[in-house]
Amino acid sequence: MAKRVPLMGFCPIGKFVFSNEDAVRYKGILQKKLTEWGYPYVDLEGVLPDGLIKDQGHVDAAVSHFRKAGVDCVFMPHCNFGTEGAVGSIARKLEAPVLLWGPRDESPLPDGRRLRDTLCGLFASSKVVYKQGVPFTYIENCRVDDPPLRRGVDTFLRAVNVADVFRKGVRIALVGDRIDFFWTTIINESELLQKFNIEVLPIDMVEFIRSAKNRAKKGRAGYEAKVKELRGKYPVEGLSGNDELINVLAVADELLTIGKDQDLAGFAFRGFMSIVDEMGSYCSHAESIVSEDFAFGYECDIHGAISDLILRRASFGAAPAYLAEFTVRHPTNDNAALLWHEGAPISMCHPEDTPKLGHHWILPSPLSGMNHFRLKDGALTVARFDGEFGEYKLAVGEGKTIEGPPTLNNYCWMEVNDWPRWERTLMEGPYIHHIAMAYGQYGDALQEACKYVPGLDPVRLGA
Repeated sequence: MAKRVPLMGFCPIGKFVFSNEDAVRYKGILQKKLTEWGYPYVDLEGVLPDGLIKDQGHVDAAVSHFRKAGVDCVFMPHCNFGTEGAVGSIARKLEAPVLLWGPRDESPLPDGRRLRDTLCGLFASSKVVYKQGVPFTYIENCRVDDPPLRRGVDTFLRAVNVADVFRKGVRIALVGDRIDFFWTTIINESELLQKFNIEVLPIDMVEFIRSAKNRAKKGRAGYEAKVKELRGKYPVEGLSGNDELINVLAVADELLTIGKDQDLAGFAFRGFMSIVDEMGSYCSHAESIVSEDFAFGYECDIHGAISDLILRRASFGAAPAYLAEFTVRHPTNDNAALLWHEGAPISMCHPEDTPKLGHHWILPSPLSGMNHFRLKDGALTVARFDGEFGEYKLAVGEGKTIEGPPTLNNYCWMEVNDWPRWERTLMEGPYIHHIAMAYGQYGDALQEACKYVPGLDPVRLGA
């Protein structure tokens, strides 16, 4: 998954009253800060005098410039006061997420005059943006070097990246049919398309298996070398020959090819039993390979794949996420539970552990191919997108890994602030046990993203 940071329209706001010189000075300070922080932006230099919005007549030029540049959002720092009508009109016409902020005002001059009334201007502009029915994010009035500004810009951009999943649309491939006894993964494809611009692309499992087998046959020589390398890196149990592992690697390549050719954001995949029987092995390792680059929902969990995807977007695509599930409570810590499943990205493996391919410890099968390794430690964010009866929610929570007893497949123990409260919230719906996890703290960004996705309500776990 390529790293992606939204392109910001930098739209500094001034006004004919108060100090124009001070407004230009703060505009320059902010431009330097955004560059220093590594956030891409398009400004109004050469478009408007001083590169500032100072008049209602500046609206159309700014909107046209930002549209042509293809900005994903717009930042409107108030640099001396605020031209409120222009702020509201730009926000409404661009139809993009809006960020409002202004620098904290200094003391009045010795003669009592003030160079700026930034806070006052923000009160006016926010009212007009609200009046226009445009959602916006606000960062508290603070100094440029105060932590809330950088933290607020970062959270906003991550929220925009998440919201763009729904605002701009994505495609999720459904490989195979839903398993008959998994009623929890029944979803409404029409609503996903109509409400959230999410298209489900069906992939016939028979055709998929046929193509993967053909790929394995044609590329056998190359796959033999990859199998040799795989056996040299990881213990492999129950797969004495190479045919099964070649099939697994071909399944991974088939999925990766489909993902690229079909411009997919992720997969919902039926991992058992037809493909297992046909390939002679569980394809857990294939899932691990593919989930490094694509959101992945096992057991045909389309909502799970979406949950995985939004966590990847929250990290700007810098690292994969993983669709795990809450399974059991920690045996001694009342605020911890097990995050567990199979097919996790290998990059999430604990540095003191080594991935192993072995048997399925739950399903009664002689076949092998399941990945087993402990997940690395760190701060965690979990998320679950789900809905019923036309109402959709995004459950979001943060915690950290802790020590716990070892188990099989891919796992870590997660400690949260109030597990009984988490448990009750998740139980009372509309969620299931599958929940996406990622390393880092993105709860605020995910919650803020819902502001820009009509019909999606945030639920902060433990709050």
